[in-house]
Order: sequence, then C-alpha cells, then structure tokens
Amino acid sequence: MSNDIENINYKTLLGDIKTAIQQARLRAAFAVNTEMIILYWQTGKMIAQRQQQEGWAAKVIPRLAVDLKYEFTDLKGFSERNLSYMLRFALEYPEQPILQQAVAKLPDTSVLQQSVANLPQAVAKLPWGHNILLMEKVKDKNTRLWYAQQTIEKGWSRDWLLNAIKMDSFSQAQIKSHNFEQTLPSVHSNYANEVFKDNYNLGFLGISEQVKETELEKRLVEKIKSFILELGKGFSFIGNQHRLEYNGKEYFVDMLFFHRGLQSLVAIELKIGSFKAEYVGKMNLYLSLLDKLEKGENENQSIGIILCADKDHLDVEIALQDINKPIGVAEYQLLLPKDKLQNLLIEEIKKSEE
Repeated sequence: MSNDIENINYKTLLGDIKTAIQQARLRAAFAVNTEMIILYWQTGKMIAQRQQQEGWAAKVIPRLAVDLKYEFTDLKGFSERNLSYMLRFALEYPEQPILQQAVAKLPDTSVLQQSVANLPQAVAKLPWGHNILLMEKVKDKNTRLWYAQQTIEKGWSRDWLLNAIKMDSFSQAQIKSHNFEQTLPSVHSNYANEVFKDNYNLGFLGISEQVKETELEKRLVEKIKSFILELGKGFSFIGNQHRLEYNGKEYFVDMLFFHRGLQSLVAIELKIGSFKAEYVGKMNLYLSLLDKLEKGENENQSIGIILCADKDHLDVEIALQDINKPIGVAEYQLLLPKDKLQNLLIEEIKKSEE
C-alpha cells in the first residue's frame, strides 16, 4: 500500500467496512427485537381467541393489565393501552407467510405455533413503535408491508418512517423514470430497478433556502454517510467532481459511487431546477467515458442518475427514448415539514456518524 493513506482505494475500503459494521449492528438489534414482537403478537392472538370463544368484551383488557402488573412487578409494556394495540396487531395479520426461524425457537404448543406462523417476517423485525405507527397511518396491508421492508433494508428510525409515509414514498416508488429495461440485461435491470428510487429525501442537509448546485453538492459530500443511507445498501463513495479526460478535454462527474451488488459505477448529477432533456445527453457522455476509461474488466456497464428538484414523467420518457446507456431520473426533497422533525432527523444523522 502506498504512503498516501488518503487515496481513493483506501477511502473506499474504509467506507465498506463502516457500512458492514453499521449493517451488522442493525441486524443484531432487529434479532433481539423480534422476540418481543412475537410475544406481543401471541398475546394479542390469545386475547382475540378467548374473546371469541367466551364472548368477553373489551373490559377484559383493563383487568389483564392490572393482573399482569401484579403478577410480574418488573413487567413493562403490558399496559391497558399496549394490550389493546397487541389485540389489534394480531387481528391485522391473521394470514401471512410463515416466520420459520421464529417458530423453531418456540415451545411446542399449538397456540403459539399457529400464532407465529401467521406473522410476516418484516413486521416481526420492526420495533414495536414502528408497528404501531404503520397500523395508525397505513391502512392497506400491502403498502404497510412495503414500508416495513424498506425500514429494515434502510434502517429507518420511527421518525424517518413517518416522514416517508407523509411523502407517500410507496406511490413514488411505483413510478420509475428510467430506461433500465431497454439498456441492461433482464436480471441486471430488475436489480437496478429495485436499487434506485424515484424520490430521495435530502432533508438531512438542513437547507431552508435556495442554493446553487455546487453548494448542494458540497453539503452532500459533508453528509455523505447520511446520503449513502438514503441511497440504500451497497453503495461506496468514490468522490465528487470526479475528473475524466479524453481527447484533450476534461469532464467532471458531480458524484461517483460504486454499487457492490450491481458491480457498476454509478454517476450522479445534481440539478437545482426541473428536469431538462439536455441533462440526458450530458449523462450519456459521462457514462460512455466511464465505461471506456474506468470500468473494470469484470464489472457491468456504468449507470447514471440525474437528481432534479422535480420532473415530468412524459418529458423523461421522451428524453430517454433513444438513449443506449442506463439512466434514471429522480426527484429530491430538501425541506422538512416541521422544525421538530428536522431536529429529530439531525439526531439520526449524528447516530449514523458515530
């Protein structure tokens, strides 16, 4: 290794290791949490079954709260309100995919086996507060499970999840502005379609007024860890204003990443205003140069993402129609809805940097 420990290869290695550590910590936290969620589900299931069999009304819940507190003086989380949530939780997920791993850990009792067999794996891994939020804010179960899976994959806090719901991230994710199907092999394009989003929340930058593209780029670099968390799993930051030289001319890519799963370089261009068709031509040139000058022998072709303040899907579709390089166009949001939420997000940034 050279004496220059600050070179790009070292920074990439350091970033990969940090990401791996953060993801391992997150997986461990979810594993511990799962046991409690299963217990809450079982409790709600047993209450529901007995109410149906015995004809008990809602009055059984206050009595259970008092008796459980008397029996287990150190028991927390079994208040009258929480028991009502447990009942609702069990009723919300009556028939779902089997959580095999959790079933294996349980005693051999038919009631418990049946209970856990109906609990979705993504839901079982979520913290209890996240599950309550999803029950309160998202009525459609398929949409709710999508948010649950996204929370696990991206490590969203409860407040990040709330912000995603308010932004209607589910609906945004269903509309993709890209040409991946036309420019990538089917397996590769399907994966890229899952990796890249149609809308990115850059609220963690704390921007409350109009800024120049250079300032936006500068702030993203300063908060690169938070930006990578927003992008999703597998991204490693290579650099900003990445220099490409060809035929005596210089070109600069705003931000360059490498995605381990896709095995592709990912170029990101930042635009303050609305999408314009000429942005696609510029990105197409950058991707051609990256593939010619920097793509490894065993790597897949480079992918470009244009981040704009907003876009018209029809304009994007026409601009990408005859382009042979894989390019996606996504919107970003800079402003947070409330000062309180902004403070909570700043706290999450601090946690991600520890």
